[in-house]
Amino acid sequence: MSRYLIIIEETTTGYSAYSPDLLGCVATGRTREEVEAEMQDAIGFHIEGLRLANCPVPAPRSRAAYCEVEA
Repeated sequence: MSRYLIIIEETTTGYSAYSPDLLGCVATGRTREEVEAEMQDAIGFHIEGLRLANCPVPAPRSRAAYCEVEA
């Protein structure tokens, strides 16, 4: 099992998400929970498509960290 980082951003109409390790794999949703579920499905679909096309599936390599700065 692999764990892919997803980036979730708030938009004017809800949320959007993407995975830096899976180029073109994106999802949207009205709530954070919805976009996370949609992204779970999108990643599965994306990887299935890569396998069907006999393309390599990228290994997860992105990491997340926060940097604190004074406002």
